[in-house]
Amino acid sequence: MCFSAGASFAGGVVISAVGVATLMKVHKPSQLVFGSIPLFFGIQQIAEGFLWMTLPDPEYIALQKISTYWFLIMADVIWPVMIPLSVLMMEENSKRRKTLKVFLGIGLILGFYYGACLAMFDVRPQIVSFHVQYNTDFPVSLSYPAFFVYLLATITPLFLSSIRRTQLLGMLMFISCLITGIFFSQFLTSVWCFFAALISGVIYWILSDSKKEFNLNKLILAKIRIK
Repeated sequence: MCFSAGASFAGGVVISAVGVATLMKVHKPSQLVFGSIPLFFGIQQIAEGFLWMTLPDPEYIALQKISTYWFLIMADVIWPVMIPLSVLMMEENSKRRKTLKVFLGIGLILGFYYGACLAMFDVRPQIVSFHVQYNTDFPVSLSYPAFFVYLLATITPLFLSSIRRTQLLGMLMFISCLITGIFFSQFLTSVWCFFAALISGVIYWILSDSKKEFNLNKLILAKIRIK
């Protein structure tokens, strides 16, 4: 999180609790990946909490590196795959599934690219103005194209889905990215992940609503069978 170690740990615990509650709303195997997103973000925020604690003290360089790569692997490698995969798993429309498979492929390629960058190039996190800044030696010429592809992989599938209210989640993600890009461009990875963590609570609402509809349909079917 972009304020302090305490804020990261507190936010991580609260968001993780929301994540556990969200998983309890999962009533189909196809919803499991989508339902685990809030918990994913909660764990990610806890990782950055450890980074906040270790950055000022060189004695904890090993834990600092673990926390840094823990956070960035989740943000740059897993996230662009997790979103299109989670939406694809829930989608029942065959035409939309074909399109979503394309975005999953894009996410996999991007995740491989960022994974290779994390393995080959140096990463130097630092605290600047109450934010964590991740300085990297990734190829500069590919930074903007890679970020554009990142947005395609992580936001577009939410608009393509036929699941109710995923478009709202996509819109909130886009707005949060826009705000972060305008006001916190130097700290984009950290701040946008913080916003995304908060927004992921919408997933609880989506699955909660879906479960109510599922239970209602079961009740209706049960009554029909009785008649």
